Amino acid sequence: MSNIKTELVSWSPTFSVGIKLIDDQHKELLDLVNDMFNHVIGDDAAERVYFQKIIQKAVHYIRVHFTTEEKLMISTNFPGYAEHKKAHDFFVLTVLDIVRKFETEDKYSLSIFTKFLKEWVLTHIAIMDKLYFTYFKNIASRKANGTLGTNHLDAAAAR
Repeated sequence: MSNIKTELVSWSPTFSVGIKLIDDQHKELLDLVNDMFNHVIGDDAAERVYFQKIIQKAVHYIRVHFTTEEKLMISTNFPGYAEHKKAHDFFVLTVLDIVRKFETEDKYSLSIFTKFLKEWVLTHIAIMDKLYFTYFKNIASRKANGTLGTNHLDAAAAR
């Protein structure tokens, strides 16, 4: 494998939801996609070994990220929480199905999985995550340092 690293997708401010923790987690997910992309080398055996090593890390990180988002939505009484949670749950089930097929049926390649992950993450950020950020921004209080934050009063007012 070449030492030259290529980005399948680069972070852009247009992906920002305006919440540093969430943006940092989204950047990490894109880094993971790019790392996977750089391991697509046309050697099925090497790609399988890499996939088996990285998939547990990917699933764990995705769950951590989804939990972070969901806690934020719950704490701010986001009205789209149920739909967003359903999208997260469906994604996790889809990834677990892909992993099962990759391990038992050879139906998926690292390349296919990488492209799927890229498309899903970018679409999810651009559409669903922007909805909760817009809501959050509308109910949040401006702190003395200029950042947005919520407290129990903001969340109660949003009901």
